[in-house]
Amino acid sequence: MRWALVKVCLAVTAMVVVAFAVPLGLVVQEMASDRAFSNAERQAATIGPTLSITTDPGQLSKAVESTQMGAARRMAVHVPPVGAGAAVEIGTTRAGAHAVEETRRLGRAMTVRLAGGGSALLQPTALGSGDIAVVEVFVPESEVSNGVATAWVVLAGVGLALIVGSVAVADRLGARLVRPAERLADAAHQLGEGRLGARVPEDGPKELRSAAVAFNSMADQVVELLANERELAADLSHRLRTPLTVLRLNAASLGDGPAAEQTRAAVEQLEREVDTIIRTAREQRAPASGAAGGGGGAGCDASEVIRDRMAFWSALAEDEGREVRLAGVDRTVRLPVARPELAAALDALLGNVFRHTPEGTPFAVDVHDAGDAVIVLVSDAGPGIADPDAALRRGNDGGRDGSTGLGLDIVRRVAESTGGDVRIGRSMLGGTEVRVWIALDDRARGGAGGVRTRRVSRRKRRG
Repeated sequence: MRWALVKVCLAVTAMVVVAFAVPLGLVVQEMASDRAFSNAERQAATIGPTLSITTDPGQLSKAVESTQMGAARRMAVHVPPVGAGAAVEIGTTRAGAHAVEETRRLGRAMTVRLAGGGSALLQPTALGSGDIAVVEVFVPESEVSNGVATAWVVLAGVGLALIVGSVAVADRLGARLVRPAERLADAAHQLGEGRLGARVPEDGPKELRSAAVAFNSMADQVVELLANERELAADLSHRLRTPLTVLRLNAASLGDGPAAEQTRAAVEQLEREVDTIIRTAREQRAPASGAAGGGGGAGCDASEVIRDRMAFWSALAEDEGREVRLAGVDRTVRLPVARPELAAALDALLGNVFRHTPEGTPFAVDVHDAGDAVIVLVSDAGPGIADPDAALRRGNDGGRDGSTGLGLDIVRRVAESTGGDVRIGRSMLGGTEVRVWIALDDRARGGAGGVRTRRVSRRKRRG
């Protein structure tokens, strides 16, 4: 829009300059020509009184030489034969005899273009005898165009200044129009990336102000809808507490034994998960300006969470004869992820290992601190995943039986909330390796932005 406005102003101003400057230049040129020939007529008129008194060549020569044009050898006098005398030619003659005779016959001044350049003014003058003499005044081309070149240069300079000024004004005006549109587009991109706090200042032209008001209203409605969705999830989770209480009471009456203990442990775990869903759904967090996920205030110690969850899963691993290796959790590793979210992601990964690999299959959990990011690797020696891209799609588990495909989606959303990503590959144990890359600062988010954008775009196309 900005450059289009500049081009329009440039074209209009150029047309205006041409429409006014060219005719004005032609007028200046015509005025210079009129000035030169008017001066020649005045010089020719100075010989008139002398010709009315005498036609003596000597007297006429003195009169011609006393004028400005005569002294510059630009004046000539053509006197016809008077009585028995001969014709007299005084001064430097440039016009032909035919032009002189034509002027004498017509009795009015004539201008003749000369072959060598310049013009000759032929002025008829009456003699005392009644005959017609012709005074010739030479007008050079330089005198006809005197000041014309300067006038054209001045007009060109004025026109160029007008064009530059109009382009500068159009550029400033275009910037004033484009800046609100750019802010609106930037806010739309931020909202599309999940930054729900993005708003647009309601300024600029009337149309853009209306668009800003509509955008802000839409953003507020999106925030309200998400809040209602969280409340609905919390309410639905709260309703599960009543049947969970019944299950807990029934499990308590089962007595002793491995099956009873496993049932009670499962009911307790289910209660904890429901409580986590309720707290997370009703947690009111201000939208972060830099990312859509949890900020620094919602961080946790990754090593502590991993040790806690591995302690929970180690009992089941021991029952199934699985060898477990844990590395990198001997020091504190802070993550910008809430503890319940990281715990849910780890449970989803470890649950997939137990669900989709045979009993006795070893697995490992490694934590690597890369400075600007933390990498969590969960690997196993199972059969692997045939289609990793399909497994990362929500609701798709890559074709494995008994899975909804939502576990890896939970992991992916936790990683992408910090600007990181999730990748599936082949592990050193021979099976599947899930790499969770969690960014720690803005530089890491910028580095992963391209990966995240490509993945979001791919999901949209598949949808």
